[in-house]
Amino acid sequence: MVNPVLLTVDDDPGVLRVIERDLRYEYGDRFRVIRADSGANALKILQQLKLRNQTVALCLVDQRMPQMSGIQFLEQAMQVFPSAKRVLLTAYADTDAAISAINTAKIDYYLLKPWEPPQDLLYPVLNDLLEDWNSSYRPPFEGIRIIGSRWSPKTHHIKDFLARNHTPYQWLDIESEEEAIQWISSIKCNPRHLPVVVCPDGSYLTQPSHAELAEKIGLKMQAQMPFYDLVIVGGGPSGLAAAVYGASEGLRTVLIEKEAPGGQAGTSSRIENYLGFPQGITGSELARRAVIQAKRFGVEILSPQEVVDLRSSECYRTVKLKDGTQLNCYALLIATGVSYRKLDVPGMEHLTGAGVYYGAAMTEALSCQNEEVYVVGGANSAGQAAVYLSKYARHVTILVRGHSLATSMSKYLIDRILATENITVRFHSHIVEAHGQTHLEAITIANTKTHEKQTVPTKLLFILIGAKPHTDWLDGIVERDEQGFILSGPSLMLNKKHSKMWQLERPPFLLESSVPGIFVAGDVRCGSVKRVASGVGEGAIAIQFIHQYLSKV
Repeated sequence: MVNPVLLTVDDDPGVLRVIERDLRYEYGDRFRVIRADSGANALKILQQLKLRNQTVALCLVDQRMPQMSGIQFLEQAMQVFPSAKRVLLTAYADTDAAISAINTAKIDYYLLKPWEPPQDLLYPVLNDLLEDWNSSYRPPFEGIRIIGSRWSPKTHHIKDFLARNHTPYQWLDIESEEEAIQWISSIKCNPRHLPVVVCPDGSYLTQPSHAELAEKIGLKMQAQMPFYDLVIVGGGPSGLAAAVYGASEGLRTVLIEKEAPGGQAGTSSRIENYLGFPQGITGSELARRAVIQAKRFGVEILSPQEVVDLRSSECYRTVKLKDGTQLNCYALLIATGVSYRKLDVPGMEHLTGAGVYYGAAMTEALSCQNEEVYVVGGANSAGQAAVYLSKYARHVTILVRGHSLATSMSKYLIDRILATENITVRFHSHIVEAHGQTHLEAITIANTKTHEKQTVPTKLLFILIGAKPHTDWLDGIVERDEQGFILSGPSLMLNKKHSKMWQLERPPFLLESSVPGIFVAGDVRCGSVKRVASGVGEGAIAIQFIHQYLSKV
């Protein structure tokens, strides 16, 4: 961590050298001493320090300077570093001005020139001031800052992207935090251009895309080679498991993930029925460990990166990425998973990201403090989200269309929900409208049996329903069912229409699609079990079939 700064300002070069020397002698082991020869230059230094997220402990400034007096400088410096101690150097004739500045510039002390000997006239005063400053000093957060509105969808997407990629950040709400306003002022950013991401090196990005953020935090989006034994599309549990097993068994492997490793499971607040974790594990932590394990075996992970097209020849598969580059491989595994189905009701699309969130949205948990929160869904993901959010919210209501949770949710979660006092389950319920202009303010709930409607106030709605596969880019390439799930193995051959597409004499392997050499695993596969453990299992056993395929090529 960089030491806090002592800034001294004087237009007289001789005086400036002496005060810098005295400060370095006494405080150089604990503080950085920086000097400036004018108030204007000193303000520039303060702005640079602010952008670099560094701290100023004390400003020691001469009163008589051209263009900008010491008092005028301290009045402006106070806006940049309000907690810094402010000391004015004056001549005897300026003592009246110094005394009046105690009120106007909030100076903490004034010193008369000369201050010799410093052991008697300088250090005791500064020691008291620095001790007082240090008693309330809290080291600044040394990472990325996000400055924006709580109800901004763009702010939410940035927070979610960084969180899912395990990048620490500090969020500052422009509507409620003074520090956010200070940052916007220091970088001279128009509030209409929020959100802004301020980086530790002092640079900042205005309304950045995921690609811009990825470059800034060091994520890899370009492959090292043009050809691989195995390309995996999708970085959820299935894709990560396949990457670990494939690379550990000698396959040159690259994994391509559109958003962040972990997939939908990576957003889970806690997975409690995964083998080997008796206390449960968050989806984010499971994904982090899997990424480390895959990289240890030499897997290249490209994220965020998207596959937009696929071509297949007799021996090779070619994927085209969104940036136009192409990768070739012998075998391809599709593990793109599924996303939550959107609620198509009035007001919902307009408020998505501004109080309406798809998935557990753990980044918004702190916003649930003392709020009435609603969760839509009756499967494990909805139950996990409700239990997690109940730790923050005043009350959580789960809206379920059916008459019971037992048909779609694990018993351990049902028991947990029933044992949590501030969770209520409303059966036979669905949302018919969302209300609000700039953010969610209320929802209208209808009863599927009585058709009665009720409008209730809420600022936070989490939707975890259905499963929509990410396979539109495969239209006309591999065979899919009516919902878009990929057919493979026996399910492919049982369908007479699709079995005609298979041209080889051998039957397809268990997880092989209608195109030889293209395999599928996890939630995107037709007939898969929507559980983390089954996804990991499919990703692992897919490698065995890929080895069999490669042995016949």
